[in-house]
Amino acid sequence: MSMIKVSIEIDATPEKVWQIVEPVERHVDWMHDAVAIRFVSPQTRGVGTAFLCDTKVGPIRLTDKMEITQWVPGKAMGVKHIGIVTGSGVFTLEPIDNGTRTLFKWEEELIFPWFLAGPLGAFIGGKIVLRQIWKRNLRGLAALCVK
Repeated sequence: MSMIKVSIEIDATPEKVWQIVEPVERHVDWMHDAVAIRFVSPQTRGVGTAFLCDTKVGPIRLTDKMEITQWVPGKAMGVKHIGIVTGSGVFTLEPIDNGTRTLFKWEEELIFPWFLAGPLGAFIGGKIVLRQIWKRNLRGLAALCVK
């Protein structure tokens, strides 16, 4: 199991950041490892929304099955991974500087299968590789929020 935590301070209000984060299908605009998102539930917003995310990290390609487990507009979006990689994660948005800026946190607890090197894959893939990719993703998110 690998716990990955990244965060960034964004020069936009939590409401503005939520406008960018809320449309799940647009996560491909700022997540460099997300290639495509396809909904498998009738709904596309809120708890219970289910989707497939085609993911590419270096030579590794997989389809991550996910379901939204927490949805608090302007504050939090939680997800569980139910595919090859399992676990859960959450985005949280906290107002800072009297609400004019946002502290955006991304935390995930992931379990990697044996064919992705299990615990070793979790350490290398999660603690080292994914953490760096997600930091880059957050910089991309921040850039979209200040346009």
